[in-house]
Amino acid sequence: MKLTLKTLSISTAIIGMTLAMSSVQAADFEDYARIVNVAPQVEQVNVPRQECQTVYENVQQPQNNSNAGGIIGGIAGGLLGSTVGNGNGRIAAAAAGAITGAIVGDRVDNSNNPPPGYTTRPVRQCRNVDNWQSRTNGYAVTYEYNGRTYTSIMPYDPGSRLRLRVSITPLP
Repeated sequence: MKLTLKTLSISTAIIGMTLAMSSVQAADFEDYARIVNVAPQVEQVNVPRQECQTVYENVQQPQNNSNAGGIIGGIAGGLLGSTVGNGNGRIAAAAAGAITGAIVGDRVDNSNNPPPGYTTRPVRQCRNVDNWQSRTNGYAVTYEYNGRTYTSIMPYDPGSRLRLRVSITPLP
């Protein structure tokens, strides 16, 4: 009988421990807390933007000069100069005639050209400008539950009450 009583005692102890452990488990439930204060968390953010404007600037038109008058004048002057004088004087007269003919021919050819003109052209000028904006990145929510006050940062404004998940776990 001792053996049976011992077996009965062990079985009773195991059943008792199992019942005790099942009552130690945590209890979870939902409840509501009263909101005491909601403060938006605002930060300043720089979002640069570009400002552009069109400005008109004066540009000088290039003058259309021709080299043909100088070339023809140089050839004609050289030919005329070579008819004057004898020996080395003839070579010098041809060179002087070519230079003078080139200068005169260039001036005659380009004398009818209009003076250089100016025109306006649009130029786009841009610059980056700071653009500071306020952004709400969350809410500091102060709420009261079961006689105690708590504060949490939340991504939204919860309104007048906050739904909570309450978990009760006994201490070991």
